[in-house]
Amino acid sequence: MVETRTKIAKLDPVWGRIVTEAQQAVVDEPLLGGLVHSSVLHHPTIERALGYRISLKLASGEMSEQILREICDEAYASDASLALSARADIVAVYERDPACHRFLQPLMFFKGFQAIQTYRVANWLWRQGRKDLSYFFQMRCSEVFGIDVHPAARIGKGIMIDHAHSIVIGETAVVGDNVSMLHSVTLGGTGKEEEDRHPKIGDGVLIGAGAKVLGNITVGNCSRIAAGSVVLHDIAPCKTVAGVPAKVVGEAGCAQPSVSMDQLLGQ
Repeated sequence: MVETRTKIAKLDPVWGRIVTEAQQAVVDEPLLGGLVHSSVLHHPTIERALGYRISLKLASGEMSEQILREICDEAYASDASLALSARADIVAVYERDPACHRFLQPLMFFKGFQAIQTYRVANWLWRQGRKDLSYFFQMRCSEVFGIDVHPAARIGKGIMIDHAHSIVIGETAVVGDNVSMLHSVTLGGTGKEEEDRHPKIGDGVLIGAGAKVLGNITVGNCSRIAAGSVVLHDIAPCKTVAGVPAKVVGEAGCAQPSVSMDQLLGQ
């Protein structure tokens, strides 16, 4: 068993660590043994575990867990970037969220992570032309997790959504790599305009709780948006904005705001 875990860890360090942590979790809390075994230890790869968790969460009287799992398994088998992005998301949550102490936690307990993985499968369906099914995934994600992400949105890897309640990301929104956002963030439009109408968020951006970024505007790499701000115009890279409407109040204060998670103005 030890030799097997070592091989897994060498081939896939993120999954190997999750498996090791899951085994310890069963020892620490036997009452969770069934859940941990079915969600992690019964699966040979992170792809299979992700498919199981997503299908379990989204299943309802409208669509069975078995059908959803077949869809997820097909997505992960067809596009390796889905699970690669999930690994980056797990590491991002672990490194940036002080409440996350194990790689196991996002997969098992954090709805922000689970919702983003649901979006990733929905986006794969959208790109395959299976739009009605992708809308179903969006609907169930909103109902189950309280996070509404249009399947056509483009979201990078290394995403951390802390607390993850009432997140809205519109159809033509683009979110770069290594972005962090807190609850009640909206990346939306400004009215009934069509075509390209949602924000483009650069890499390494930190978006504070309750911030609203509206319209086809660009938020430059490594910027900070203060909590409660309403952003209606482009933001240059490495700036801090705050207010309603948001205005530049200073520099970003560090090279990677999304990693430092420093939300104090004037820093």
